[in-house]
Amino acid sequence: MSVPAFIDITEEDQASELRAYIKAKGAEISEENSEGGLHVDLAQIIEACDVCLKDDDKEVESVMNSIVSLLLILEAEKQETLIESLCEKLVKSREGERPSLRMQLLSNLFHGMDETAPVRYTVYCSLIKVATTCNAIAFIPTDLDQVRKWITDWNLNTEKKHTLLRLVYEALVECKKSLVVSSAQCIVRALKDPNTFLLDHLLALKPVRFLEGELLHDLLTIFVSAKLAAYVKFYQSNKDFIDSLGLNHEQNMAKMRLLTFMGMAVEFKEISFDTMQQELQLEEDQVEAFVIDAVRTKMVYCKIDQTQRKVIVSHSTHRTFGKQQWQQLYDSLSSWKGNLATVKTSLQTLSPSA
Repeated sequence: MSVPAFIDITEEDQASELRAYIKAKGAEISEENSEGGLHVDLAQIIEACDVCLKDDDKEVESVMNSIVSLLLILEAEKQETLIESLCEKLVKSREGERPSLRMQLLSNLFHGMDETAPVRYTVYCSLIKVATTCNAIAFIPTDLDQVRKWITDWNLNTEKKHTLLRLVYEALVECKKSLVVSSAQCIVRALKDPNTFLLDHLLALKPVRFLEGELLHDLLTIFVSAKLAAYVKFYQSNKDFIDSLGLNHEQNMAKMRLLTFMGMAVEFKEISFDTMQQELQLEEDQVEAFVIDAVRTKMVYCKIDQTQRKVIVSHSTHRTFGKQQWQQLYDSLSSWKGNLATVKTSLQTLSPSA
């Protein structure tokens, strides 16, 4: 792997440039290279590199990658202590202090090393720790088959093997918790949004499936496919839960009335006022105003027949779109295709040149 360097010069000059840069940022380090060689220079540079991680300067990534690139050209026996020191610096940086940069540096270091180098264990553990602090575990490799291969490649002892597997497990558990929290927030935002009516896609999301059996998942399922009566029953049993989510009961009722009406409009092309009053829990004088508001959402297209006291539906959006709806769409398109073919044949019969 090619790691971006600070500047294309000799290793000694590169170390000198790094010293000067870090010193200019306020670190206590000499600008003169050590007589002990590159590995001593790197030890001193790594010790003082904290100042770079606190800076938003665009050059910082190149500076830190330059340190990584110098580490990778050292002999293996000189790398281990320095890599451990750099990893310790990157892991101990305060939460929120350039986490994406710290992850990128560790990733560059991890992928830049020989795959069988035992010190990759330290880098990988550090990468997991940093990713966990910023909810980014999904962006690093955690496949257990791959992890087991690394355990073999790095010839880890029992203690390190257990440490690594525990880190991976805890990171994945934390990731799942984070996903569950995020999915719950997503569901609540969707339920609150007065312009969001189609929610079935949320049920297919893996993080949402983690919530199965929870009250929030039950509530989402009601908004996806159940009727108003089901919501009212749920609310009566879980009023405190609805309030704890910050949801407004009257707004929920309004949305569920529309969703229930959409389902009715898909099933029936004519709906009596009496049926609407019963299913939507409306007073007689509320029906027409409700229909007008429903049409404004463009979820249902219909007209009111005041004489017959009914609503005539021309189109309604499906609340869910699954296999049955795809089949209906296929049948409709096939029917249109057949009708067009019939029209074409008739035209050709009337006019052979058509």
